[in-house]
Amino acid sequence: MRIVIAEDLLLLRDGLVRMLTDTGHTVVAAVDSAPALETAVEEYEPDLSIVDVRLPPGFRDEGLRATLAIRARRPTAPVLILSQYVERVYAAELLADGHGAVGYLLKDRVTALDDFLDAIERVAAGGTAMDPEVIRQLFARNSGDQGIGALTPREREVLGLVAQGLSNSAICSELVLAPASVEKHITNILTKLDLPPDDESHRRVRAVLAYLNQ
Repeated sequence: MRIVIAEDLLLLRDGLVRMLTDTGHTVVAAVDSAPALETAVEEYEPDLSIVDVRLPPGFRDEGLRATLAIRARRPTAPVLILSQYVERVYAAELLADGHGAVGYLLKDRVTALDDFLDAIERVAAGGTAMDPEVIRQLFARNSGDQGIGALTPREREVLGLVAQGLSNSAICSELVLAPASVEKHITNILTKLDLPPDDESHRRVRAVLAYLNQ
């Protein structure tokens, strides 16, 4: 893949460049600010952008805002956001357009190389990749919601894996379930969250978004 990196910390930025290069990818630009990120994406049209939430000049949410601006121009541009902490609003905003091709990982996850590489592949392919810690915290917060509360423990488990971006076959392997069982659980989840029939990939994103927005 051709990748743009936006990270203000020099050591982490250089580390990402080396790791991605060593695993066969091409980093077409590695920048340290939100304006530079937008310029690089406009120039290179990368297969994926990896973006820190907090970038110069304000070190608040400039990376997220730049990402949303990029996706306003190119709705399916794949972007993986890295954050130091779980920020529920950020995760929901990324998914709000329903297009997918977005990810939200804690920076600590970068050190788990196989998981990180799997996440960037899924996002670049148009899927989602939500950090397991994000999912854990959101389940704890949303347990009393009518839609979420109606889910069985197994359905919650399946929805958590859907939110991480796993395919049905990957969920089968993770939970040691038959494909028909996973399909039934996902159908039940979509029904309980009151999501009508639509493009299947968008329904999955909308299910996660409905969950995040509770």
